[in-house]
Amino acid sequence: MLGEIHEECGVFGIYNNDEINCAHETYLSLYALQHRGQASCGIAVNNSRIIDCYKNTGIVPEVLTQNVIKELSDKGNAKMALGHVRYSNSKEEVNSFNSQPFVMSYSNGSLSIVNNGSLVNTRKVCEELENKGAVFQTSSDAELIAYIVARERLKTDSIEKAVSSAMEKIEGAYSFLMMTPSKLVAVRDPYGFRPLCIGKLKNSYVFSSESCVFDTIGAEFVRDVEPGEIVFVNEKGLNSIKEHCGKKHSLCIFEHVYFARQDSVIDGVSVHAARQAAGRYLAQQKPVEADVVIGVPDAGIDAAVGYASQSGIPYELGFIKNRYIGRTLIQDKQSIREKSVRIKLNPIASVVKDKKVVLVDDSIVRGTTIGVIVSLLRKAGAKEVHLRISSPAFLNPCYFGTNVKSKECLIACRYDNNIEELCKYIGADSLEYLSVENLKRIAKNSKCEFCDACFTGNYPIEVEADKKDKFSQRIDEYNLTGQIKLEESF
Repeated sequence: MLGEIHEECGVFGIYNNDEINCAHETYLSLYALQHRGQASCGIAVNNSRIIDCYKNTGIVPEVLTQNVIKELSDKGNAKMALGHVRYSNSKEEVNSFNSQPFVMSYSNGSLSIVNNGSLVNTRKVCEELENKGAVFQTSSDAELIAYIVARERLKTDSIEKAVSSAMEKIEGAYSFLMMTPSKLVAVRDPYGFRPLCIGKLKNSYVFSSESCVFDTIGAEFVRDVEPGEIVFVNEKGLNSIKEHCGKKHSLCIFEHVYFARQDSVIDGVSVHAARQAAGRYLAQQKPVEADVVIGVPDAGIDAAVGYASQSGIPYELGFIKNRYIGRTLIQDKQSIREKSVRIKLNPIASVVKDKKVVLVDDSIVRGTTIGVIVSLLRKAGAKEVHLRISSPAFLNPCYFGTNVKSKECLIACRYDNNIEELCKYIGADSLEYLSVENLKRIAKNSKCEFCDACFTGNYPIEVEADKKDKFSQRIDEYNLTGQIKLEESF
């Protein structure tokens, strides 16, 4: 899916029990998590109980240059480090202030935090704290969580108890890592909306949003952090508290559909296998006579392979993706939009010319680029284009960390989920979404149940009324003709 939906970020942390260069290992890990966020990134290292941090807007190689990593490394053999890559969610502007890691000092020392997700009771908690004199420098949930933990730490004798108390005050999606002068703490919300896993690098412990990071740095996957679990590491080893565990799990199903990298395993299920399963179910739902199956890179490729294996229609590599392009401005004119897509993605004419093509993509959210992609295939000579989507229609906003702000953003809502009319708008010969029933089957061996509210409207937890009001307001992403007025990441 190009230019559609983004998850907020990816996190990484390391507790060093070896002679490991923490800054360098964190840098490599953020490279592996770059797909989870391209708006900003940063690293914080704990050198002799002093936390040094560097962060800025931009992608990993632009922000974390060799000089930056050298400076962070030269300050000593760091005991711990945190890393973060980020997209801005609906609440946060893209600027260096909202970039993470977030570092704060208080009477008991210092804290650094990286977070993935979005709280649903932010306004209520902020107002309560501000009425007691709190001052916040950012619009980031990470700062709010750190502030609450710091307050609770003054009332308790350990950071673990402070975090546990803080979890009773915050609601929503969060998977955060927190670094104190002597401990590294990993926390996943009780519903498990966002993934978080534990690995081991030699004798050192590492934490990441995705297991693919461990392959990158040569670490061994140990296990996933359980929903509601607080894991902490210090010189005595790794321990955990599970007093917040036991609620019904609600892992975001879009991790398997799109967010996660194909080589990751999330809560016991291979992302690659889940996407292939989605393709197979699609082929069963609405068979079509065709000559070739192709997928939109990257998440659509696995589903296309699954579709081809089930249908018996040959799979071919249909597009070449330019992987050296960052964020692109999509403008109102169709010709400019088409050129922008072509810079990022180009069809292979010899694969599609004079053929009936099954085009598989992971989702249609705003619908701003899929029509251009279909047009490119026709210009490359495709006789027919049958669009197959490996997720259901997006019909509801997400309040848990993705950038689906309002039903006004969603093309399926604008067409009242009329598949025939939407198909005409896109320019395809046919269109089929994966059914909700089959979506629930793509990761049937998962250790977690799933949140599918963006498709069904069944939100697992209550959301503040003011947040719903904010999300439901008409935004300026579309004018009356549906033209695009925003910067999108391709």
